Amino acid sequence: MKNDEKDAADLADLLRMGRLPQAWIAPAEIPELRELTRYRIKLVRARSSCKEQVHAVLAKLGIPVTCSDIFGVWGNTWLDGLSLPQPYAGKVASLRKLTSELSTEIAVLDAVIADLLAHHDGYHAIQALPGIGPVLAAVIVAEIGDILRFCRPARLSSWAGLTPRHRESDLKVTRGHITKQGSPLLRWAVVEAIQPSPPAARSVTSRTASSPAAVARRRTSPRPQRPATCSPVSSTRCATGTPGPWLPAPPPKTRREQARARAARDRPQVWPPPVAARPRL
Repeated sequence: MKNDEKDAADLADLLRMGRLPQAWIAPAEIPELRELTRYRIKLVRARSSCKEQVHAVLAKLGIPVTCSDIFGVWGNTWLDGLSLPQPYAGKVASLRKLTSELSTEIAVLDAVIADLLAHHDGYHAIQALPGIGPVLAAVIVAEIGDILRFCRPARLSSWAGLTPRHRESDLKVTRGHITKQGSPLLRWAVVEAIQPSPPAARSVTSRTASSPAAVARRRTSPRPQRPATCSPVSSTRCATGTPGPWLPAPPPKTRREQARARAARDRPQVWPPPVAARPRL
């Protein structure tokens, strides 16, 4: 509590003008949803660790894996048929049991989360974006909360820590990587959702251009020759018809030179310019 009269008057004035920053307190259902989604992520990571340990045991014993998923139907049958020495056999059996129990718990959490978000409009709307399914949509909705508290997308990106870092002092400007502020799980979900377009979404031209017949045709067909009057150095001058020697592009400026040029550009101009004082004779 502010007990000083001047500070209290300043705070009241900021509140009257609507300039007093306020913190958003999430309603009760948002922390509950976050608890479920975060716990599910921990269980999935634990299950992935168990699977990786099984692969590590097989690699240590020099057993080649002949299937794409050793934890599927055919993979479990293949693992049952292996005769591993102790203590590797007991370790693999324990890891497989933990993997099965974790998969059961993850399925229960998926059902609970889907039931909580069954009537959530944002949960269903965000799944229309490519790369976002029920799992990532639940994480994004739980971490953001009320989307209406952000007046524009730029503020949401800044709150999530996905905007580049910018530090400027006098003539020194430093730009770096993203700030990584806010929820790390939200950034993880957004990065996981970024993926290239599926092969079916590509155009017919791109598919035919990469076919073996098209590649063989490009290799055997002769390349067009450059005119004899235009050398590689003077090709730009010949194409544009500009006389004089062709000058290469200037080297890139350093950060200090860019900052000085920016400061000179932003400096206010005085008009008319001041008249220089004449030297006395």
